[in-house]
Amino acid sequence: MNKTAALKQTFELINSELYAVEERIRAQARAFDPAVEGYVTYAVESTGKRLRPALALIAGGATGNIGPDHFDLAVVVELIHAATLVHDDILDSADTRRGQPTANAKWGNSLSVLLGDCLFSHALKLASGFRSSEMMRRMAEAASEVCSGEIIQTQRRFDLKLSVPDYYRIIEMKTGALFAVATELGAFLNEATPSVIAAMRTFGLKFGTAFQIYDDVLDLAGDEANAGKTLGSDLRKGKLTLPILYLLQHSEPTDRDRICEIILGGSDEEIATLVRKAISTGAVNSAVLTARRMLRETEEQLRVVPANRYHDALKGLIRTLDGMLGQFAE
Repeated sequence: MNKTAALKQTFELINSELYAVEERIRAQARAFDPAVEGYVTYAVESTGKRLRPALALIAGGATGNIGPDHFDLAVVVELIHAATLVHDDILDSADTRRGQPTANAKWGNSLSVLLGDCLFSHALKLASGFRSSEMMRRMAEAASEVCSGEIIQTQRRFDLKLSVPDYYRIIEMKTGALFAVATELGAFLNEATPSVIAAMRTFGLKFGTAFQIYDDVLDLAGDEANAGKTLGSDLRKGKLTLPILYLLQHSEPTDRDRICEIILGGSDEEIATLVRKAISTGAVNSAVLTARRMLRETEEQLRVVPANRYHDALKGLIRTLDGMLGQFAE
């Protein structure tokens, strides 16, 4: 089962709510000028799993009731996510995403930059409609953090001095921040206690970080159909992910020098050999173990959250991602 199917199965509890969110997301495209609407529709229908909206809804159910504001929160986080994907594809010169042409492949970089900007600005416009200014502030902070994380990652491409703490900082910003704001504000809307809101924020941050490590492992050890891209593509673009950092850490100096040469300018064949080395030496497995340990820390956050079926659904999400990671464990 691929990752999208595995996660969708876990979302059964909120299927009807997610359907309503889907309709609201499509409706947002119609809010744009007719000359722009088609581009926005294409972008928001290419984002895939709807994991962030699902987390906003489930966090709402776990801490009280899922109300109209939770639907709006779900839409806002997904629009921000869609904007980041449009911009990511430009940065990566990506031609396809999930088997479909990217916006930049269809319409070029200039239009795609503006499309991403449109999605960001529209998301923040929607966020301004929340009754609490704190909601708007937190959404804006999260959007800023995601963009800052992307800038730092781009800045540190092919940087052989990148450390494991540097890597965590980048993925907590570019991926974890949006997960964290979805779960945090899902609880905040229900006026949950500060300790529950903080726990839900940490839940989202750790879950999102573990999810990014899974994606990084998938890029090296998955199959191309499931990964949705050529294996080793992050490495070819100079993105040093956790398995590669572990490989560098635990290599002898001469091996490390050769690995660095390949990272900086290896052929496709050499990159493929390096990917196999990351698997055979246990570097990929070490990253899997790290992510699974992070999921155990994620589950600990649920101790302060009331026991109900949505609480169980959050645990189910952890189990699903743990199982997805488990397929790469030795």
